[in-house]
This record gives sequence, C-alpha cells and structure tokens, in this order.
Amino acid sequence: MSLIPSFFGNRRSNVFDPFSLDIWDPFEGFPFSSSVANVPNSVREISAFANARIDWKETPEAHVFKADLPGLKKEEVKVEVEEGGVLQISGERSKEQEEKNDKWHHVERSSGKFLCRFRLPKNAKTDQVKASMESGVLTVTVPKEEVKKPEVKSIEISG
Repeated sequence: MSLIPSFFGNRRSNVFDPFSLDIWDPFEGFPFSSSVANVPNSVREISAFANARIDWKETPEAHVFKADLPGLKKEEVKVEVEEGGVLQISGERSKEQEEKNDKWHHVERSSGKFLCRFRLPKNAKTDQVKASMESGVLTVTVPKEEVKKPEVKSIEISG
C-alpha cells in the first residue's frame, strides 16, 4: 500500500525512509520525456548531490545566487560563466576516509560531485560576476545593466 496519494502515479514509498521513493518524473508521458530518459548516468549522478540547494533572487541592481554548501571549502567550489550567459556552479564533497577499525551505524551526508547551471537574462553583466563564501554559504552576485528609460520628446501641437 502506497503512502503517497495516487495522483503521483506508481510511486512506492515508506514515510519513515525518505530514500525509498522512486524518482518521480513530472514529464512522464509527454512526447519529449524520452529525450530526458536518454540522459547519461554520469549526468544524473552529478545532479544527484542532494546538498546543493541554490536560491536565485533578483534585486533592482543584480541577480543574487545563494548556495548552501555545508562543509565545503571555497577551494572545492568552482563558479564559471560560459559563453552565452550560462552561470555554472560546481564542486565536489569528498567521501570521508574509512579507517580499519571504524564501524558505521548511520550515513546520511552526501558525497560526490554537483553541478548546477542557470541561463542568465540578457541584462546580466557577465564580466562583473563576484562570488564569496562564508559559513558554508556561497553567494554569487551578477550585476544587471541599467535599464535605459525611453527618451520622451514632447511634441508641440499646432493649430
């Protein structure tokens, strides 16, 4: 008996084990969903790093990305802007070394690579991107170009 409502399809789950869920594909059944299924496993593994939580907000001056990356050092994270205005944030959390006498009782912390990509809007100044990391939070700031207000020319009415 499934503990998830039937509108999620044929998902098996156990409320007490959050990792027992099948991967839910919201596009399942759409004509283009077969192209998503053909994504190589290596890409799926990279995107599976559960602790790469990223927020994107837009202020009047900039686009601000904040990523929670607990336990990572700034040397383990890479921020790049690709040609065409794509912001890429990637990194890797190493697996903890196992000692001969260690006995693991419970493991939940993720390890492995992560990769997140965002297509920036046309008004982003990709040559002025700044990044900082403090207390496990990466902040990437992408300034925006000033929006030029259209020039209004007053026309005299004759007659």
